[in-house]
Amino acid sequence: MSISDGESTVALPPSKPTTLLAAMLLRPGAVVSTEFLQRAVWGETPPATAKATLHTYVMRLRRLFAKFGISNDAIETMPGGYRLPVNGDTLDLARFRELLRSSERAEEPEDESRLLGEALALWEGPPISNVQSEVLHRDEVPALREEWLRAAERRFDVELSLGRCRQALPELRSVARAHPGHERFWERLIEALYRTGRQSDALAEYRTVKEYLSTELGVDPGPSLRRLEMTILRGESMGPDAPDAPAPSEAARGTGAGPAPYDPGLALPADLPDFTGREHESAELAEQLTADRGGPAIAVISGPPGIGKTALAVHIAQQVRDAFPDGQYFVRVGPEGGGGDGDAAGSPRPLPAAAADCGDGERRTLVVLDDVYSMEQIQAALPTAKGSAAVITSRMSLAGLAASRGAGVYRLGALAADESRALLSSVLGHRRVAAEPGPTDELADLCGHFPLSLRIAATRLLLRPRHQIADDVAWLRDDPVGRLSVVGTPDMSLAQTFGTFLGRLSLPAIRACQTLGNSPQQLLSLDECAAALRLSLVDASAVLDQLIDASLLEGDAPGQYRMPALLRAFVRRDAGVALSN
Repeated sequence: MSISDGESTVALPPSKPTTLLAAMLLRPGAVVSTEFLQRAVWGETPPATAKATLHTYVMRLRRLFAKFGISNDAIETMPGGYRLPVNGDTLDLARFRELLRSSERAEEPEDESRLLGEALALWEGPPISNVQSEVLHRDEVPALREEWLRAAERRFDVELSLGRCRQALPELRSVARAHPGHERFWERLIEALYRTGRQSDALAEYRTVKEYLSTELGVDPGPSLRRLEMTILRGESMGPDAPDAPAPSEAARGTGAGPAPYDPGLALPADLPDFTGREHESAELAEQLTADRGGPAIAVISGPPGIGKTALAVHIAQQVRDAFPDGQYFVRVGPEGGGGDGDAAGSPRPLPAAAADCGDGERRTLVVLDDVYSMEQIQAALPTAKGSAAVITSRMSLAGLAASRGAGVYRLGALAADESRALLSSVLGHRRVAAEPGPTDELADLCGHFPLSLRIAATRLLLRPRHQIADDVAWLRDDPVGRLSVVGTPDMSLAQTFGTFLGRLSLPAIRACQTLGNSPQQLLSLDECAAALRLSLVDASAVLDQLIDASLLEGDAPGQYRMPALLRAFVRRDAGVALSN
């Protein structure tokens, strides 16, 4: 970490004020709670004087800022914590993310590659390497590394799609060896070598990564790498836009109005081998999607983050795929902007060109539209032909689709206790779970019976084969939300998943969520909610309807409201993280 006034740059020395500054900058523009800052600076057991000492460190940072011409009130004291407003002009991390968003909107590959290159050039070695904080390096840095990896992956993808294999080779070789377990970089290196006429070198690199994966990780190369090896051994052509998976055969395309569009990025993912539970929802979805009807079938699967919406959508799509011979597609949508004082959805993310054609014509296609925020995002991808279907996952209810398109709506809740036990058993093995039935049930309770948290907990135990389940239960009790994560895998971090979720919402919605989540009562009546929010019954009812629509609240019974236990724990633990995105 360093600070610059445009003329001179000074690397900040390792110190507790530097750690405090890093903790705020890693959550740019957010109110960062004093509790989180204390953990970042002193670890899990801060001293009794930590809160007062934090204030002293803030004063030191303000004096340091003044030397560089930065306003004395740059660090804002807020209720419960501090906030450091920054933007792309003042913080490299904010500029990096701005460039990534611009690259996603770029219409030309040349522009996308240039913007990604500018973003990646902002990285100067490992993040916060001069910051001594186990908490930040354990809980925050892996997510930053993942952002870099995804940006680097995309840039190499674009460069190779433009035919710049020879130019990309030096950087690809360096990056692949710096990240030997990241197969995507090896794929692009091997492809670039092959497409520049270096077949033997490409096969040598394949043997290198294969040996590393076998020796160090005990696994075989993934399907994409194996397909790439066979392509090279067969001497098949790989053009500028070579796909990662084979295109569907003519028979599979059907004989409708022209061939179905194909894009390897829209291929339907494989089903989870240990998918567990949701038998009732699966049966109803299968019946709805395959029923003989006058128009297309549309189903919406909604619920809070981590509840298993995507897993169910892919599971049912794989089950019924034979009923859609003209193609099955998966489109990751997601909002592009989000949060702030305006529209929580931000600007709708444009769909890939091929995705917009998935439902056109008379083809019997099935499209899964994942992580949808608004109906406007997906209108172009909804199928129109009789016998076609769409499965939509969303954290919002998208009730308008039920009214306007006759969509079936499936709201997912937590798994039942026996389903949670079955999921843990399928991942950990029956013997390990049967040996500790009591701790297994408590672990499921700590995980809120959410599939994502259960899988995170099970994965942690798989990586620690000598641990008893009871050991992890004891460790999780103090902070299940903060500790349910798999290092280096942002998608397997409960706190990050929830933080991203709340970060998409408007500030009024976040504040209402914080207020209700911090109530000492778990089950609240309408009167109690109105009093807590300081609203009339009519206005409070409208706010509560919005929170239910966003999967932040559950209506247990008429006039009664409950926040899912894990979301409530997150809000009570560190609600400031919700504003970090």
